[in-house]
Amino acid sequence: MEVQETRVQTDRVLTIPNILSMARLAGVPLFLWLILRPEFGGPKSDGWALLVLALSGISDYLDGKLARRWNQISSLGRLLDPAADRLYILSTLVGLTWREILPLWLTLVLLAREAVLLVMVAILRRHGYPPPQVNFLGKAATFNLMYAFPLLLLSDASGWIASLAAVFGWAFAGWGTTLYWWAGVLYVVQVRRLVRADTTTD
Repeated sequence: MEVQETRVQTDRVLTIPNILSMARLAGVPLFLWLILRPEFGGPKSDGWALLVLALSGISDYLDGKLARRWNQISSLGRLLDPAADRLYILSTLVGLTWREILPLWLTLVLLAREAVLLVMVAILRRHGYPPPQVNFLGKAATFNLMYAFPLLLLSDASGWIASLAAVFGWAFAGWGTTLYWWAGVLYVVQVRRLVRADTTTD
């Protein structure tokens, strides 16, 4: 979760927030396996996949809240939290695209944003800067997508619940994709300013 820069950081690894983040990361391959089971002749396990995703969302909320309350904000936590977010998004994109619930073009649009961010991180490292911090806009985009994906997974069924899930799922997907790219553009602007300032001082 996003935290303020003024808070004290710790180098401790085995903190409760970090353990929650590690558990969330461990759930990524399980989540992907549950989504793809029917593609390999297994039974449909969408309910279990949704449960793993829901537990991931709860742990995402708790790790940041507990880190702030117990003063256990750590450098490792700052890496684990966005890494877990991105891995869940990536695994969901792979699973839902494989099952043809998500169109390939939307997956490519979201992956292109990740590619742009990786380039920005590489540029920052070359100039001696750390990766950009997660901002509110980026977190809002992630929340929208994390709402969209389970709803779209739920829509891969029949009945009025599936139809309603499709409507809300695509609404969240649209907002999430827009905010995701908006946050990406802001990262690019931030990197450009830092690099320009660094070049000017040299």
